[in-house]
Amino acid sequence: MKDNMLTELEKQLEKALEEFDFAIDWDVKQHRIELSVVLFAENKSNDVIEDEEGVQSEEEVIEFEDSLVLYADDKETPDELEYLTVIPFNRKKGMTKGDITALANYLAEVLVNGQDDLLDFLNDETIETFELVWNDEAFEEMKKNNDETAMVAYPKY
Repeated sequence: MKDNMLTELEKQLEKALEEFDFAIDWDVKQHRIELSVVLFAENKSNDVIEDEEGVQSEEEVIEFEDSLVLYADDKETPDELEYLTVIPFNRKKGMTKGDITALANYLAEVLVNGQDDLLDFLNDETIETFELVWNDEAFEEMKKNNDETAMVAYPKY
């Protein structure tokens, strides 16, 4: 079977995100691929942590989830405020193998930095908020450095 965007994405994420949990959800109707990632951190001092919905927790292990979405560029752009980032692709051509590899590798970088930031947030009372940070320029730079131009097709049903 020929690789498609879903199989290639999963393959590259498994390589790049070894110690992180992730899930891929394909929304066939909307032509979107949502990628969720989870960070875990020990809340040693059982601080009360409040998420953006106002839900409070003082669990010993904090679980932080975020997601990004790949969407067909001929469809409506997803709400960027709801995601870490939104990335368009051409529904007829798909994405290049290099872009998918760059996505997986850059996401790994974001998660490693995010894990450190989350621990700092839990251990430093002067830090008031935590969120993952996606930098479009850094991602574009990583894409430039990856020259695999073979196209990986958007999956067929």
